[in-house]
Amino acid sequence: MAISIGLGEGTHGGTVPLDLEELLATRLLVQGNSGSGKSHLLRRLMEQSAPFVQQAVIDPEGDFVSLAERFGHLVIDAASQSEAQLHAAGLLMREHRVSVILDLEGLDADGQMRRAAAFLDGMFDAPREQWYPVLVVVDEAQLFAPAVAGEVSDEARRLSLGAMANLMSRGRKRGLAGVIATQRLAKLAKNVAAEASNFLMGRTFLDIDMARAADLLGLERRQAEMFRDLARGDFIALGPALSRRPIRVRIGAVETASRGSGPVLTPPPAIAAESVRALILAAPDPGPAAARPRRTPTAAPVDVLAELARARPAEPVAPPPIDPAEREALASRAIETLTRLVAAETETRPLAAVIQAFHTRLRIEALPIDSLDPMRTRRLVGALRAGIDAATAETPPWTLVAERADTLPEDLQPIFLLLAAHALRAAPCPDDAALAHAYGTHSLARARRQLAYLEQLGAIVIQPGNRIALVGLGWETAAAA
Repeated sequence: MAISIGLGEGTHGGTVPLDLEELLATRLLVQGNSGSGKSHLLRRLMEQSAPFVQQAVIDPEGDFVSLAERFGHLVIDAASQSEAQLHAAGLLMREHRVSVILDLEGLDADGQMRRAAAFLDGMFDAPREQWYPVLVVVDEAQLFAPAVAGEVSDEARRLSLGAMANLMSRGRKRGLAGVIATQRLAKLAKNVAAEASNFLMGRTFLDIDMARAADLLGLERRQAEMFRDLARGDFIALGPALSRRPIRVRIGAVETASRGSGPVLTPPPAIAAESVRALILAAPDPGPAAARPRRTPTAAPVDVLAELARARPAEPVAPPPIDPAEREALASRAIETLTRLVAAETETRPLAAVIQAFHTRLRIEALPIDSLDPMRTRRLVGALRAGIDAATAETPPWTLVAERADTLPEDLQPIFLLLAAHALRAAPCPDDAALAHAYGTHSLARARRQLAYLEQLGAIVIQPGNRIALVGLGWETAAAA
């Protein structure tokens, strides 16, 4: 049951959808020269996805702070926060599931890299139980993952490049979905760009950038000239979340506007010729030259940690008691929704992604999100994926299985539950393909190795004839045919 947003209009009419759930697993790279509509594209993506997923925006120019008023993002002025505070803010925003815009305007390149790295590392270091999906948008990514050393310190470059590499290569398992935008692919570190599976390529003119864009889209070199002819706001899209073949898309309208604006032709004022010299070559003020701030603060510095702490939802007023029969009816409807959601899965997704999709469906169906408590939801997802119906999942025997599974590493729990489901029915051990699907891999050998790992952990015993016994439960699968 995919959740898609409308990105824009295709060449031949019709809306071009972007599959949000697929994007969370496969990441996105956007390229376009200045003025190509790159920021407009990012704004459209964030506006359309804001109701469905938590967002974190690394904003070097303060272009996206206007999203806060419309969608409730917390704006963090990075210039007023230390690196330690920003690392803590990255942890807290995941704990409280608050969407955040990290405004880096007013900092030099070295300061921007250090503070962005601290914030990204904080999100990356969140504990496993807080790995809910977050869309992490990095504008001007070449500033934070440069292909070559620049004028910044080696330490700042190492910290920033390491944080960006973690986001794009290891962030998926932690629920972090990187969306990076750059003016030039040639300036972006290859190990960061290579991790994206979805691409939106806008107007560009340099041969090296056109060639790299064509290579990423699987186009022939002679087709690279098309990138020079793209209009502002037009992009070539490709990727599992967008299209299996390159298509042209014109990005749709947005609800908010950038804090700045593009250049507008303005004629200079008429000044008498005899006054020009006096105005331009006026004698300097004899007093000490005061350093001009890069930006005049509009408000007192914000204690971002306090803001994030306050972002925790207030203690709710106790609702009137619900009739037990009505509560049971709500729970039954929620279980039906969860059963349909799991049945619609074609590939195993992270548990946090399934639970977020489940909560989205509850809102759509006007059901309270707390219809099922979190532990019950987690255990039902595991049981349903293992082929156990909701009624059986809540019986005492399966409750023992679920409690035993909770003591195992999260990535091994689906395999253990699948073995338990087969043992409950006295069926043979599931084949390698079923084990691989439960584990979320295409490698049959890798999935098979997890059985040996489960045996090392003392959860199962592998017997002759490929019979699997569950330790402490007295259940066994049947011998292989």
